Amino acid sequence: MRFEGQVAISTGAASGMGLLFAQCFAAEGGSVLMCDVNDTVLQEKVDEINAKGVGKALGIHCDVRDYTQVVAARDAAVNAFGRIDVMANFAGGTAVRMLKADTKGKDFCDVPIDVYEWGLDVNLKGPFYFAHAVLSQMREQKSGLIINIGSISGIEGDRIGVDYPTAKSALMNGFTKSVAQAGARYGVRCVCISPGPVLTRAAMANMRTMLNRAADPQEIIDLVLFVASDKGQFINGTNLLIDGGRDAMQRLKYEK
Repeated sequence: MRFEGQVAISTGAASGMGLLFAQCFAAEGGSVLMCDVNDTVLQEKVDEINAKGVGKALGIHCDVRDYTQVVAARDAAVNAFGRIDVMANFAGGTAVRMLKADTKGKDFCDVPIDVYEWGLDVNLKGPFYFAHAVLSQMREQKSGLIINIGSISGIEGDRIGVDYPTAKSALMNGFTKSVAQAGARYGVRCVCISPGPVLTRAAMANMRTMLNRAADPQEIIDLVLFVASDKGQFINGTNLLIDGGRDAMQRLKYEK
């Protein structure tokens, strides 16, 4: 019951790691506002959490690209639960995959710009909007944690899915450090957690790591929960890479 009496907001919470975080946070006694655009699935997952009778869950439709909806989500969390202790920015994805853009035989400059705009809005502006919105509540409480989710792609780049590493690199460096600086005087932390390949999609199993496997999603969420717990309170303003050694592996070729 590490999170009894605490409140979290999770984006992208109808599926994937956003959902897993919400489930785990509630299972340890916390209350969670779950945000997604898939209302039907979201409500099903909210009901499943509440049926277990440990923590509490509330779902709200929220397109992270819309600041008005982001503010409404913040207010819903405060109105329902009285505070916000953890803001977990899980919503995201590579735009060319999420929007099923035709990229066969194409270069970066051939992909319609509105595809990339969607990716930048979801992956970068979404976390930016939520950090901006929740910091006023956390400032009043004089406590809180904003979790950003980066990616090994923010280090490696992507020839076609350019929006994704661009956004993730910004989260992993300047944005996380800046928000940590903005929140420091109020006891508000900001940390970025950046996975390598994770088995949220089968294709991730094809990405190499030094451990010869992709991560189970629970391994990533366990790190998120540690940072949010009493034992992780000294972690702030930094990026934590959890990639099975994939980044280090890239350097092996230079040693031969």
